[in-house]
Amino acid sequence: MNTPAHLIFAAAAFARPAAPGPAGAATRRRNLAALAGGLAPDLGLFVLVAWARFVQGHDLPRIFGQDYGSPLWQAVFRIDNSIPLWAALGAAALWLGRPALAVLAGAALLHLAFDLPLHHSDARPHFWPLVEWVFRSPISYWNPARHGGTVALVEGTMCLALAVVLWRRFEGRWARAAIAAALAAEAAPTVIWPWLLGPG
Repeated sequence: MNTPAHLIFAAAAFARPAAPGPAGAATRRRNLAALAGGLAPDLGLFVLVAWARFVQGHDLPRIFGQDYGSPLWQAVFRIDNSIPLWAALGAAALWLGRPALAVLAGAALLHLAFDLPLHHSDARPHFWPLVEWVFRSPISYWNPARHGGTVALVEGTMCLALAVVLWRRFEGRWARAAIAAALAAEAAPTVIWPWLLGPG
């Protein structure tokens, strides 16, 4: 799925309104942890793309056609997309009584649960360090040749529905602004990616 969708799903699953002042501090920490966990498995990709694009000067076709499969990039993906590592972190957080850390791990696992069946050519070794095996799904969230159009429609519809749930759950203007921004960002790839990647 697109990263904004992961943030919307994580917020819907884990974020709750916080009481004003210090009483709601723990809830606010958990809410931030939910967003951080929803983002975490994609964070390495963003850092690597930014480095390749703005430091190394690579264009996007080279980044996603060559750099993506390089040993360095795949080593990063083994770590930040590892279901066993996130599960171990979640178990340790629960055992230690660290609810915010448990939420972060839970949101990351939710992210990976949706990524696993929706990646084909860009699939990652989600079960490292137990095995190097990569599950290449017959369905891709972005590739039209692998039902990407249908997935995008379902993903967008689900994000819209969850945004409505979040809008009703959170009444603060900052929270609602964040919900609207996430929904706008979810819609943006349909315009931005064709423009960035160019024709063909």
